[in-house]
Amino acid sequence: VQLVESGGGLVHPGGSLRLSCAASGFTLSRFSSYDMSWYRQAPGKERELVARIYHFGGRIVFADSAKGRFTISRDNAKNMVKLEMNTLKPEDTGVYYCKANFGQDDYWGQGTQVTVSS
Repeated sequence: VQLVESGGGLVHPGGSLRLSCAASGFTLSRFSSYDMSWYRQAPGKERELVARIYHFGGRIVFADSAKGRFTISRDNAKNMVKLEMNTLKPEDTGVYYCKANFGQDDYWGQGTQVTVSS
């Protein structure tokens, strides 16, 4: 399974960004069977969960810091998951990673940098 993130960049506080994760290489199970997540790693900090959308587009969970500002969605026909981020804050700065999970198997992308600064 390969995951490629895109959409990061530099944005002013209060701005918006949309991150995309393109997934490929599924053999034993289809993309729709995977739980898809976005994680963030800020400088000097551990990687933390931002949002997750469960397989078949079911339950969605957000970190408290993302609630009300971020939206996660998936397109199972296109093998894509997106993270819409609004009202961005400097503390949202970090490298954002896409993760696919199926059972005990985790797959990570290379990450995309998001910098929120004036």
